[in-house]
Amino acid sequence: MSQSKPGEENSKQNPRITWEGCSVLLDINDGDRLVFARLTPGSTLKLGNKNCSLQPLIGCPFGSLFQAENGDRGLYLSRVLPTTEGSNLQEKREGSQIMDESKDNRELVDNNTAQSLTGEDIDALRRQGATGDEIVEALIANSATFEKKTSFSQEKYRLKKQKKYAPKVLLRRPFARSICETYFKKYPNRIGFLRVDTLSLLLSMANVTAHSDVLVVDMIGGILIGAVAERMGGTGYVCNTYLGVTPQPIDIVRIFNFSSEICKRIVQSPLQDICAVQSGTSMQSDQTEDAISIKSQEDEAMLSHSSPPHSVSMEETMLSSEKEMLELKTGTATAPVVKACKAPKPGEKASLEAIKLWRENGFSSLIIAASEVDTWNIAKEVIPLLSFSAPFAIYHQYLQPLATCMHNLQMGKMAIGLQISEPWLREYQVLPSRTHPHMQMSGFGGYILSGTRICNAAAADHTN
Repeated sequence: MSQSKPGEENSKQNPRITWEGCSVLLDINDGDRLVFARLTPGSTLKLGNKNCSLQPLIGCPFGSLFQAENGDRGLYLSRVLPTTEGSNLQEKREGSQIMDESKDNRELVDNNTAQSLTGEDIDALRRQGATGDEIVEALIANSATFEKKTSFSQEKYRLKKQKKYAPKVLLRRPFARSICETYFKKYPNRIGFLRVDTLSLLLSMANVTAHSDVLVVDMIGGILIGAVAERMGGTGYVCNTYLGVTPQPIDIVRIFNFSSEICKRIVQSPLQDICAVQSGTSMQSDQTEDAISIKSQEDEAMLSHSSPPHSVSMEETMLSSEKEMLELKTGTATAPVVKACKAPKPGEKASLEAIKLWRENGFSSLIIAASEVDTWNIAKEVIPLLSFSAPFAIYHQYLQPLATCMHNLQMGKMAIGLQISEPWLREYQVLPSRTHPHMQMSGFGGYILSGTRICNAAAADHTN
């Protein structure tokens, strides 16, 4: 624990610079591959069929660019500093694009004879210590058709060879947008196919601001909890509630590099504990006894099975998901270092005093993203926990569950201003003379049901 304090102090002093134990997003070859990694002295990244150490990334500012180079000890990452020569070269290329508009590729024949440099020659250059950029320039010099190509084709050829022989790694800071975009691109089912524009609409429709008490039902890995905590900036509280006695995994929250102060603001509480305070002291003891009996029965059922899905501890779930997600290899000798550099664990159980306070005043907003359970069954339990005139937003991948929930809310007169929104997003490529929509883009972003809770005496009496 003493080794993690310097990392926390560095993150508080300058969050723009990486420290040992922090999570980073590695953008390889301009978005061709996205990898989450935790920076430790023993962490490695696989590029092609070789591994390179991530230790040079510790202490560098986010946004730094690295290039893979061959050294005496194998592949390593070398930081690329911006220079004026690169900008001048880019201006020359843009000028040549305007001058070479009359060129075309009609006379080019792809018969694999244009390149005179063989694989043995490239290996010889590597053994002589040639850098990746030098190998790319040698390939261009030995190409018989490079000068005949248009400037656009030349740039494509150069980028293709650069990605193969001199891959570049961009050090990005993980925050709500970058994490959501990466998961949506690689593992969309883990976040319930939640797109980044849908996530931003959820935060806006729920009116998530500083000093708010937000109730969250997150069954999509924790991306929603992390986005809410990031927007509030260490003020207010984020309470994640769940059905049953076992909370849903929120491993994605650890990627945000939250400080200990923000992690203390992220709490969890089962729905039965929050609702137990609602009925007052007369029924609280009975509900507590029922909850204890139900919990004991579930514990016995969990012990009776050999490998139940919820019997795995949160720590084991987190480690298994990191092994599956980060595409990271860490030596066994550095395992104690990884444990010492762990980020503060968010999601502690909410105190009884905080739960009573929330029951008296109500939560200021509600966000639900639970595709595994029926939307109406969870909404009718958590919406009464809001204060009057508090907004809520419910996300679902499909339309019908939200339509059913909207109809029931209207019939029960529990909310007003109900509407179902379908987000729409189109991404554009912006380049000189080549600005157009992306050829492959997402055409579906789920649906959002939003509204405002109102006071209904009949419904309140029925609930009590």
